[in-house]
Amino acid sequence: MRQEGLRGLGMRRLAAAIGYAPNSIYNAVGDLDTVVLRVNARTLERLHDALVAAISDAATPRDNAVSVADAYLAFVQADPQVWSLVFEHTLAPDSAFPEWYGQALTRTTDLVDRVLQPMIPDADERRQAVATLWAGLHGLASLSTSRKLAVLTPEPPRDLARLLVRRFLG
Repeated sequence: MRQEGLRGLGMRRLAAAIGYAPNSIYNAVGDLDTVVLRVNARTLERLHDALVAAISDAATPRDNAVSVADAYLAFVQADPQVWSLVFEHTLAPDSAFPEWYGQALTRTTDLVDRVLQPMIPDADERRQAVATLWAGLHGLASLSTSRKLAVLTPEPPRDLARLLVRRFLG
């Protein structure tokens, strides 16, 4: 995954890399979708930890929001292929996300919600703000890791993310 992303991931290749038979993985974890969702849940947990580390009790809520954006971009840039699995992998239309996956995502977005709460007291508006900022930062991170952001602008993604958060919260 780290070398080829989602396209390089297959049950046989995974089994060979870890020294197991593919059937052992199917029996222990499930199908390839479940494997990817497990990896994505772990990635979201790691992101959560990185965001927690970026927050300071001594900082203003707005400064913490900027720090969270910085941490998000740094996290994505440190492991872009694994992060891409979170957004590239799709389940079949009739499949639902498992509860444990939803909990990993919610734990991470709830942290952002808590950072924004002093600035956006209305819960519905804050939920929308979290989704908007999450999507905006993901767009910057995706364009940056694919090197397509440089076609649009010479500014570093960190500067653009800070501008996005400050203007949005301004």
